[in-house]
Amino acid sequence: MMQIEDYPLSRVPPDRRVSFLSVAVVHMGMLTALDQFMLGAVLGNGMSIASALMAILAGSVIFGAITFGLGYAGMKEGLSGSLLARWCGFGRVGSILIGLIVAISLLGWFGVQNAIFARSLNFALGGGPGFALSATLSGLLLTLLVAFGFKALRFTARIAVPLFVGLVALIAWQTLSGQQVPPLLNVADSVTPLTISAAVTLVVGGAIVASLMTPDLTRYSRSTRHVAGTVLLTIIAGEFVINGLAIMISHTLHTADVVTIMSQATGGIGLLLVVFSTLRINDLNLYSSALGVINAVEGLCGKKLRYRSTTLAIGVLGTLLSVLGILDRFVDFLTLLGVVFPPILGIMLVDYFLLRSQRAVLESSRRQGTLPGDAETPTCGWPAIAATLAGSTVGLLCEWGVPTLNALVSACLLYALQKQFQNRVRPAAFTGHQRDP
Repeated sequence: MMQIEDYPLSRVPPDRRVSFLSVAVVHMGMLTALDQFMLGAVLGNGMSIASALMAILAGSVIFGAITFGLGYAGMKEGLSGSLLARWCGFGRVGSILIGLIVAISLLGWFGVQNAIFARSLNFALGGGPGFALSATLSGLLLTLLVAFGFKALRFTARIAVPLFVGLVALIAWQTLSGQQVPPLLNVADSVTPLTISAAVTLVVGGAIVASLMTPDLTRYSRSTRHVAGTVLLTIIAGEFVINGLAIMISHTLHTADVVTIMSQATGGIGLLLVVFSTLRINDLNLYSSALGVINAVEGLCGKKLRYRSTTLAIGVLGTLLSVLGILDRFVDFLTLLGVVFPPILGIMLVDYFLLRSQRAVLESSRRQGTLPGDAETPTCGWPAIAATLAGSTVGLLCEWGVPTLNALVSACLLYALQKQFQNRVRPAAFTGHQRDP
């Protein structure tokens, strides 16, 4: 059985690779959850269904290309995403910073999911406690359960995820049966209409963290076909099934609020499953965020933080984000993810497949089943970090085109130009990199 916590600082040996379904099922789980349903509800309430599906298609192409490239590199090298970044432009310090960015993004997801939990709880109790108190209680309770290892919670929440998928199918059948096709082309009556370019960025932002986590799973894959199949199934299940159904349901019910959709369609049972689904997702968000912060702090300053105290601190911060209204900024949050992560992933792909600055080192160590030594590992990839910052800035500020593509393309071009200039100014022997002949 695949254990993703194995081999945290080493390659996965060929004899420990697993079957296609073992990897694909876990990978699909990252996009067949409540957050994709929330994204679909936003799209369905902000534009016509035809336009929303076009945005999903365009976003899925971008997500699929990036995810397959990173997934292939993870399979080829047997390395996780954070380790791979060390030899894909960012160096040791840069890869630690990437881990910290992932941890912060998961903290944001914790706040968003906890807010959904709190709204469901407050709605079920008739609005008595109020949102702020509900969010505080639910966030702190889940933080304590994760910090002190409440195994029953994880077992219950694992069951809730497939039940949630079944619930989405049931709501879709109840809501969409008898609907006419022509209204699908109408623009949704929303106070926050979305453009195609903005929607594409939201689609990418809603799934892009999964791209960076893909090598963590595909390092256990046995072939390129397995990686391609895994990515394709995840896109079909997460983007076109869960997301697509949410778009049509939201468009039909004229609301983007998940709690309202669940309560109208299925009543208390739907709200209960939403609560359990958020427990499972936030269990992983809090756990992974805590580990990311611990690893980043240790790598940057050598200080070893304790897991429980770190988890409690992050849980309190995530709860505070819920109370302060991060759910009301859900679109802004996804937009930010959609312009911050694509530059990081694009630079890794450019370095690994085109510039190949560390491929000789990786291939040599792969034949020996080890990692490149400290002397062969760049300390910090400043060109990659600078290109990431510049690309993200372009994505946020440029009003022309698709923000996520603007960020991706500009970062990749700037990184490639910096590397070419660097190699011309000083000999490769002094750059801290080794190039292929």
